[in-house]
Parts: sequence; C-alpha cells; structure tokens
Amino acid sequence: MTTTATKNREIRLAARPDGLPGLDCFHLAETAVPDVGPGQVLIRNLYMSVDPGMLMLIGAYPGLPMPAYEVGAPLYGDAIGEVVLSRDPSVREGATVVHRLGWREYALAGAGEVRQVDPDAYPSPSFHLGFGLVAYAGLTAVAGLRTGETVFVSSAAGATGGMAGQIARLLGAGRVVGSAGSPEKVARLTGVLGFDAAFDHHDAPLAERLRAAAPGGVDVYFDNVGGEQLRAALEVMNVHGRVALCGALSRQSAGGSPDAGPLGDPLALIGKRITLRGFRVSDHFDLAPEFGRRLRSWLADGSIVYDETVLDGLDSAPAALLGLIRGAYTGKVVVRLAR
Repeated sequence: MTTTATKNREIRLAARPDGLPGLDCFHLAETAVPDVGPGQVLIRNLYMSVDPGMLMLIGAYPGLPMPAYEVGAPLYGDAIGEVVLSRDPSVREGATVVHRLGWREYALAGAGEVRQVDPDAYPSPSFHLGFGLVAYAGLTAVAGLRTGETVFVSSAAGATGGMAGQIARLLGAGRVVGSAGSPEKVARLTGVLGFDAAFDHHDAPLAERLRAAAPGGVDVYFDNVGGEQLRAALEVMNVHGRVALCGALSRQSAGGSPDAGPLGDPLALIGKRITLRGFRVSDHFDLAPEFGRRLRSWLADGSIVYDETVLDGLDSAPAALLGLIRGAYTGKVVVRLAR
C-alpha cells in the first residue's frame, strides 16, 4: 500500500496562553508528507481524540504528568489510522494502529510506538480511542470496587465519567451516583446511562447534594474533577472508602491554577500516582484484552451506551477542545480526519 498524497496538515501551538487558550493559540500548518526511514511507518490518521487534559499541556503548568506542548510544534494525542507505508516487518501496510500522534493528517512513527488493533472490533474504529479502559482500570485495579458498594462519579456526562458509571453498575455496584454540569446532563445520567441518582455540581452545598443522592455514604469515588467535588466526596465517604484520582477538571477550568484545598494540587497527585490513589491508564494496559472482551459483549447485548460526538475535519479540532471545557458535549469527542 502506498499514498499519492504529498501534502500534510497539522495543528501547531502558536502561543502559550495566560490562562485558558483561545483559537489564536492554534495554527493550521501545511507541510510535506514525511519520508519514511528504516523502522518507521507512515499513518493516514482516520480519527483523533480530543481530551480535556490537553488544555493543561497547552498551558505547560507545573506538575504535569506528561510533556507539555511546545510553541511552534504540532500538538499530540491519541489517534487511530491506517498504515500506508511501512519500513518495519513487524507492522504491515494496511494495518490499523493506535498511536499518540494526533492533530495531523499523516503521522510518521516508529514501529514500536504504534499498537495494532482490529478495525472491525467495534461499530467504528474511533471506539478504540474511548476511555472505557481508563474507567475499568480505575474501578477495578485502583479502587477495588466490590459488589454492593456505592460509587460516586464526578463529571459523569463526560467521556470517562459516563463509562465509569455504567461499568460500575455492570460490575455489581449497589448504587451509582453522578454529578454533571446542567439539568439536561443530569437527566441523561439517570434516564439514559442508568445512574441511580445524579445532581448538578453548580447546586451548593455539594456535600449535602451528594449525601442526599447517596444516603448510605460513598465507598468508591471516581474523581475526574478534584477541587470542591473531591472535598465533598471525602466528607460523605464511608470508612475504608477509596478514591481513584483520574482527572483535574477543576484546575483546567480555572486556567491551570493549582487547587489550594487541604489535599493540595490534584494534578500532582495524579502525576505521582500517590494515594488517594492517582493513576494513569498506561499503568494498566495489561487489562486491555480483558476489558476489550467485556466491552464487546456489553455493546452486543445493549447493556452499555457508548456516547460519542464526532466532528469532521482537522480544522475543527481547536474549537472542539475549547468546547470541552465549556461543557458543550457529552461523551467521547473525536475528530474524523479521513473516511
């Protein structure tokens, strides 16, 4: 397989913002399709992931658990694509691969930097970019969810939270509670995704809202937010409760300012993987085959709803990222780069 394309487009960081970025922080550049050397593969990207954590990489704030974006360089992130040229026998041309070189139409990667996947495993190849494995690992390996326990998920209408709540139910949680940012999203949690109770996190005091939704207390908190929601969860938590620290949306929505609460900066807790307990999905890739089998079964029998928003074209990616922090979408957000 070869490509006749000679031009590539990529999104670069044009400037480091002071606080939250605007569209002027992004630059759409046209480059040549890169040459492929020994041990490398050229990938035509099909879909790229858009994730809230990318806002932190743009700001390059202290305590980041991964390299910040560099001004003048293309952004990066999860993507799935088709190998159009391979110079390594371990990756065949035509293979579908997941990698970390999104934000561009063609990606040049080392053969060891890609993971070959089955393009027909799910209804769309974009499902390989979903956060189900993050949710599954956080609930099982990190929090040790047990049958009958009460689970609280913050930012539950988002890509990770929506999966965490549904998976908790399927794993035998006795009660699943979620928070979201609007009445419409709250209604979706209980009416579509199967949460037992949900509330709007704008309605204070949060601890009282959570206590009313989880009158028996919280055993497991899947934290995508930090800040006030983390403090509320700790107040309502039962003895021997566990917290899986997955995200820090409270810091992202504040333009990167560290949380000054009693636990310090939640992003630092995540990056260092310290208790309460911070984690990254890369710590738990060994669970991927097990989770993949379960997810395919759940999708097949209709016991899980996969919530996805698909936007078209590389040039739509910056606005999609900024829309995430405003709560413009539900579920996983991906950009379709090619058909």
